[in-house]
Amino acid sequence: MCDERPLPPAGEPALVNKWARTEMALAMGADLVLESPVAYSAQPAEWFAYGAVSALNATGIVDSLCFGSESGDLGWLTAAAEPLHEEPDSFKEALQRELKTGQPYPTAYSRAVAALVPGTEEAELAKPNNTLGLHYLIALRRLGSRIRPLTITRTKADYNQTEITDRQIASATAIRRLLFEEDDLQGISSYVPASTLRILEREWAAGRAPIGWERFAQPLLHQLLIHRPEQLALFHEVTEGLEHRIRRALPLLDPIEAKGRLVETLTDKLKTRRYTRTKLQRALTRIFLNHTKGDLAPDRLRTGVPYLRVLGFSPQGRELLKRMKKTAKVPVITKVTGDAPPMLQLDIRATSVYALGYAEPGPRDWLRDYYEPPIVYGN
Repeated sequence: MCDERPLPPAGEPALVNKWARTEMALAMGADLVLESPVAYSAQPAEWFAYGAVSALNATGIVDSLCFGSESGDLGWLTAAAEPLHEEPDSFKEALQRELKTGQPYPTAYSRAVAALVPGTEEAELAKPNNTLGLHYLIALRRLGSRIRPLTITRTKADYNQTEITDRQIASATAIRRLLFEEDDLQGISSYVPASTLRILEREWAAGRAPIGWERFAQPLLHQLLIHRPEQLALFHEVTEGLEHRIRRALPLLDPIEAKGRLVETLTDKLKTRRYTRTKLQRALTRIFLNHTKGDLAPDRLRTGVPYLRVLGFSPQGRELLKRMKKTAKVPVITKVTGDAPPMLQLDIRATSVYALGYAEPGPRDWLRDYYEPPIVYGN
């Protein structure tokens, strides 16, 4: 299986719903699409990677994991993952020292790794896809997985690059910017497959896209306003006094001045050296979805995904699915019922809340997980 990072920038809502993205993947050659639970998918790199690898490992049929990286070199990433999968005390102490200087976590982590592993370049490790790749390798070690890692080099467009500088290749960040700022679907036609463009056009016409934070401004503000600081502190990712900073920022919001960018304005007011935009968006996501620290406690996440939710498959994928039902280490779910496991209930709630961003959502949108069977693509 190959990870091409078909996700929005961390903390951003997906541009279109998971069924539309499943169609996109199947149309471009994927054979079997599994859902990454929201408990893992909106997490920092460590838990995002752990959730993905635990799912692939649980299938019993995956033998390789391919991911993109800026370096394209497994050697130094593997060397770094070797000591980090057990997180020695020396690393934990170095990380805490860096955090105490006020560094954001990604920077502090990169510096601590560079101090622990000779030859590791801090600047290289800090690049987003290198970081995620390292955590894939760490997850493989922690799970004792026999899945073989592979990497391909990211070229021509950096992960966070907002401008388009090539005639055929652009970052997801740049494509999102073009869509939101210019509302121009045809403007991205050179940078996405024709099948993807057709699906985007359909979702646009139905009022189900483009989905961004501003579509959820009012329900998010409702959550922020009804909770006291001590209640906000119970939500996952709300740490180091962020709850008080949120409460101080709310009276400073001016909807007229924000000009339709209320969530972005709030994030700007909350942002500091320690509270990066990505960190803040993840925290707002957890508040919005009502995910508490107890819901996503490390002990729960370490057990890995407790089920495999199938979103779609091709004819070849149908054969893989038959094999997987015999080899999987956890239940394989093709139909959601009322007795869904707790982590899947979080996904069902997330689907319902996501539908609030549609132009005219209805009950089948709010509860689509119960109605929608896996997408079968092709003959």
